[in-house]
Amino acid sequence: MTLWRTSHAVYDTKYHLEWCPKYRKDLFAQEYLRERAAELFREIAEEYEYDIEEMEVAKDHIHIFLSFPPRYSIGDVVKTLKSISARELFRQYPSIKKRLWKGELWEDGYFARTVGDKLTSDMIERYIRHHRDEKQFTIRGMVLKANLGLLPSQT
Repeated sequence: MTLWRTSHAVYDTKYHLEWCPKYRKDLFAQEYLRERAAELFREIAEEYEYDIEEMEVAKDHIHIFLSFPPRYSIGDVVKTLKSISARELFRQYPSIKKRLWKGELWEDGYFARTVGDKLTSDMIERYIRHHRDEKQFTIRGMVLKANLGLLPSQT
């Protein structure tokens, strides 16, 4: 367990965040766009003191497993990642905006899960690394796609 420190807090918080482009369009089908989006998320994380442990920019959604200081709310972190990345991607690749009806890059919503003793950090990291696999399984009610052999033994 890694403990992070700020001037007024010691913390160990980890979050699995996921969101999609507007209309779940496959805007990141091209490798160069996926790479640039991932690079932007890393730059934003460094500037705002977020620690990205694992990330996957898929063609139609984003997974980020990260930790951030408790002075930020989950909503603030998502808003920061989405707004800055959208602004920069639209600036650098104006053709993306043409594929979207209202000119917004990201859906309004997002998925957030804290990681604790029932769903371990290792399971989330392995899921994000291998989420494109087609075999589905369930861990404590969460449907995940991966061929990871993570199901608890039935003893």
